Amino acid sequence: MPAPDIAAPSPPSSARTLGLAACIALVMGNMIGSGVFLLPAALAPFGWDAVAGWVFTIAGSLVLAFVIARMTVAMPDANASQMIARAYGPLAGFAIGWIYWVSIIITNVTIAVAATANLSSVLPALAAPGMGAICSIAFLWAMTGINLIGARAAGMTQIATTCVKLIPIIVVMVLLVLILSSGEAQVAPFPAQGLTGAGITASAALTLWALLGFESASVAADKVRDPARTIPRATLIGTAGTGLIYLLVCSGIALTLPAAETQTGSPFAAFVSHYWSAGPARYIAIFVVVSCLGALNGWTLLQGEVPLAMARAGELPRWLAGTDAKGTPVRGLILSTTLASLLLVANSLQGLVALFTAMALLATSATLWLYVGCALASLRFRLVAPAAVIGLGYALWTLWGAGLAASGSSVLLMAAGLPFYWWARRERRSL
Repeated sequence: MPAPDIAAPSPPSSARTLGLAACIALVMGNMIGSGVFLLPAALAPFGWDAVAGWVFTIAGSLVLAFVIARMTVAMPDANASQMIARAYGPLAGFAIGWIYWVSIIITNVTIAVAATANLSSVLPALAAPGMGAICSIAFLWAMTGINLIGARAAGMTQIATTCVKLIPIIVVMVLLVLILSSGEAQVAPFPAQGLTGAGITASAALTLWALLGFESASVAADKVRDPARTIPRATLIGTAGTGLIYLLVCSGIALTLPAAETQTGSPFAAFVSHYWSAGPARYIAIFVVVSCLGALNGWTLLQGEVPLAMARAGELPRWLAGTDAKGTPVRGLILSTTLASLLLVANSLQGLVALFTAMALLATSATLWLYVGCALASLRFRLVAPAAVIGLGYALWTLWGAGLAASGSSVLLMAAGLPFYWWARRERRSL
């Protein structure tokens, strides 16, 4: 069977203003958010298995990022769900678009929990399950309020939070170098029984949470100079750089800090407090909270834009296509944050670390269906087929590693969107 026609008109060269350096900055800026800051607590029980999990995750993410980048170059006028719809029909495109929207909602819950967990090291009362859920819900609605003001307010907030997000990571990396070179800390010994497949698989599903978002690197294809070369290179360099930073920082904390101290709301603050001082640790925790809120602000913007685009394309009811005078998708934002709040309430009895782990696995499982769909579409279009096969295998392996509860729930969540798809189709027929 001949491959589908995927040719698309190319924008004028005068519109292409982003070079390699700017694209790398875009990739890393979108990926460095909240995932790194609570993962040491979730990964500590896996020990050296988590290090191997990071290696598999970084390699798999690089392959998937390359596949998505090549797809974007071939179809710069389409987003991921539209690419999949061109390959396998509108229902498949809707299913992937829907579960991606759901994954953003769950991601926002996870980020809000990470912010609350880190703040609990300064305000211990927030560690109580009920109080933690209330604070997380407040963070969700605060970022929604900023986005409801308009894109300019959201953009200014993003600039302000981006300025401080790297400070905790730099501090921990410098401390790691100092304590390891001076012999003040010892790395946990490699287990005599070696690595375990179950531990690597389970930790790989968690580590992918920190690298979610590498697919967003391709959204500016029509503004990139020489996209066929720049987008794949920037995506691979940015993903590899971010993965290396996460590998060093998360593994460094998990393997040098006493196990009991990693199981706190803020592993970064615990690390700084243990090897430096409690005073600076409080500031580190606050910097981490600001970084989490910056990531939450950016993803909140997406949780309004994704349903808006789907409604305008006729994939969701027309009600969600409405905006205010400034073009803000008020209905999509309020609906998404309401669903996120209900999800938090339903899981409010869990501790913050346990809640973060559960939500991170569910968000990862939901997002993985986007990667599965993109890999299958790449095979359908006969684009970088070897990489697509490897990426598909990695995505399915990670879905298995996330566990039956998380992956099965993501399938049920995908199926839950079908009534809205039929509703939208009925609306279109009535026009």
